[in-house]
Amino acid sequence: MRLLPIKSYLLLSTLVLGASSLTAQTSGKFTGTLVDSMCGKKHATTTAASTQCVKECIKGGADYALVSGDKVYTLKGDKAEMDKLAGGAVTVEGDSDGKVITVKSIKAS
Repeated sequence: MRLLPIKSYLLLSTLVLGASSLTAQTSGKFTGTLVDSMCGKKHATTTAASTQCVKECIKGGADYALVSGDKVYTLKGDKAEMDKLAGGAVTVEGDSDGKVITVKSIKAS
């Protein structure tokens, strides 16, 4: 049995570790409530108070997020379009890595 040089083992381990950090990207439609990343699930209801808080948190620097079932996704995309739908029920079409959705389109649902 022939052993490989140490450099080969280091290269192999680097490749394996690098591949394990890659996340599968999925495209699709996601339905839920448009909230902010700071409060998240606290605003999973579409009340006037929740909508106002979402808008204030966004002004304060939070990102938009989508609460869909048990998951909260951070949204990246056209903020002006999301401003119109803040706090409401929406359907987002885009690409997700499991934590972030890159929004292609968003509409009220």
